[in-house]
Amino acid sequence: MSSVTRGGRDWTPNYLNSIDATKCIGCGRCFKVCGRNVMTLKGISEEGELVDLEDDEIEKRIMVMNDKGACIGCGACARVCPTNCQTHDSAAAEAV
Repeated sequence: MSSVTRGGRDWTPNYLNSIDATKCIGCGRCFKVCGRNVMTLKGISEEGELVDLEDDEIEKRIMVMNDKGACIGCGACARVCPTNCQTHDSAAAEAV
């Protein structure tokens, strides 16, 4: 799917598809630039399970997908990510 900007230039959105938990450092930069709640911050326990941040047994914080269908494909999250842990593509995202 492609579209045009207000000025009439071609633009193709690149939707966030996934976040690689092995690369993500949980810095939250992507969360801060996204006003659509596409991602949320979670913890990983010693057993490797996703847990809420209130859990005392957190080994690491990571960003995870929260609402994939809310992504508008602006790419702001990719531009601020210091670890390049996200996968994007131009195919329309399914609402999850």
